[in-house]
Amino acid sequence: MLEVKDISVRYGQHSALDRMSLQVAPGEIVVMLGANGAGKTSLLKALGGMVPAQPGARATLNGVDLMKLPQHDIVNAGLALVPEGRGVFGQLSVKDNLRLGALPKRARAGEAQMLERIVSLFPKLNLRMSQTVRTMSGGEQQMVAIGRALMSHPDILLLDEPSLGLSPLVCRELFSALRRIRELGIGVLLVEQNARQSLAIADRGYVVETGRVVGEGKAQALLHDPAVRKAYLGAAAH
Repeated sequence: MLEVKDISVRYGQHSALDRMSLQVAPGEIVVMLGANGAGKTSLLKALGGMVPAQPGARATLNGVDLMKLPQHDIVNAGLALVPEGRGVFGQLSVKDNLRLGALPKRARAGEAQMLERIVSLFPKLNLRMSQTVRTMSGGEQQMVAIGRALMSHPDILLLDEPSLGLSPLVCRELFSALRRIRELGIGVLLVEQNARQSLAIADRGYVVETGRVVGEGKAQALLHDPAVRKAYLGAAAH
């Protein structure tokens, strides 16, 4: 389990996170809902070691405190991040991007097996292993980014706005793949502006405002909560 407790992040005088706490269990999809600037991306970056958290923060994965690890050891501890914008290496082929994900020690023995699973999740990639990633569509690049993260054999997968800029059809394919990733026993912490689709596949959700968790619950309960519907689903409360 990923257990996050009292994480605060500051950028100069600006407080991005204020003692945020949450949990993600194995094989569970958890979505974070909130407006732009609420602190969702800052949390993912702090967990991935990309920005420092304030003293007193704890984030344990399988009993290991991620806050005490350098960035490369966070991946070896079982956490993988797919950042907003994908972060793929456009000049490299699909296969080379995926193989980079298998560099952590925990991934090397099962590289071939995980590659087969990724091809099963995203059949399009099997036909494009030698294609340069920068020549691919946004949806295909997102498949590469998620596949590369999965190659590290994560216990928890962090996803930051994976559907951003994608067509409705590709979004449906992406959310279907996330369901299948959950079936592999991988926990997913999802930051996503498409609240309706993300809650439809999630187990639980957190509502974040100004760096704090202000609400949480089962995904279906949040999906039908009048306040959540009004704020994030574009529906009038009733």
